[in-house]
Amino acid sequence: MALQGWRFFGVSATIIIYIGGVLFLSMNNIPGSHPKRPRIERFAEFPSFHSPRFPMPSRKMAIRWCRDLKYINRDLPNYTDYKADFYTALPSDMGAALQSLPALTALASFPGSGNTWLRYLLQQATGILTGSIYKDYGLLKTGFPAENVCNSSVLLVKTHEWGGKAWAPFSKAILLVRDPEKAIIAEFNRQSGGHIGFASPDRYKRTKGKYWQQFVSNKLKGWELMNLSWARNFTGSLKVVFYDDLVHHTERELRSILDFLQFPVSEQLMRCAIMRKEGIFRRKKRLLSFDPYTEAMRAEVQARRRLVYGLLGRQEP
Repeated sequence: MALQGWRFFGVSATIIIYIGGVLFLSMNNIPGSHPKRPRIERFAEFPSFHSPRFPMPSRKMAIRWCRDLKYINRDLPNYTDYKADFYTALPSDMGAALQSLPALTALASFPGSGNTWLRYLLQQATGILTGSIYKDYGLLKTGFPAENVCNSSVLLVKTHEWGGKAWAPFSKAILLVRDPEKAIIAEFNRQSGGHIGFASPDRYKRTKGKYWQQFVSNKLKGWELMNLSWARNFTGSLKVVFYDDLVHHTERELRSILDFLQFPVSEQLMRCAIMRKEGIFRRKKRLLSFDPYTEAMRAEVQARRRLVYGLLGRQEP
């Protein structure tokens, strides 16, 4: 009898717990019966965003714009699907129509030279969106909604390309140049860790260092070709900006760029841009416990840097 009583008690307790659990879950699913967690607007007006690619403890970053970003002219034809031969293969009447539009300015640079950071600074200093011939979804959702817009509705257009077809859409260009030694490491970090992340030290030692050596060799040739192509052969108006000058004399360089763009300077926006110049698009410094460049690599870097800097009228650092 005692055993049967315990069994009856156990079954009853199980039934009561089950019914209680069902009632509890039902009440919590009734609309309005409990406070809802607020819905996070991750990218509304780009005040903040949440991305696992950015190495922050909370993985949250805030972008404080000096004013709401806008296009110069939303009524312009929206040629967003950029193709290198698009502008060279247009009918004559369409080509003439495009030539009547305001000047389209390129922001040309070798990858890793600070293109994204300069775009951020210009958007802060003007309140005008910047475009790109690419469609980087990471940038699209974190402060650059005009990614893949390539017309005069934006302040300027990002490109890493070179050659006749690459500069065909542009009548003016800003060439952003960075020391190749640092630009190559920055691009290596970007390919491994995103726009502000880092490559792990093991990546440099992959395949006994041969992967890194080949990467440096290929990118160094690309750095030289990119900068020499724009500097020597681009037939439009060209302004050269050095990354180191932008870092150490940010306001001076921004004013000079806006003068080249013939865009009026707002003193209020300029002060705000300088106050917020670091933003979230500039990779923080990180010291490696080893030197990734061998003596042979450094010699090659120095030779190509001397050639390009000499053509641009810049003394080596």
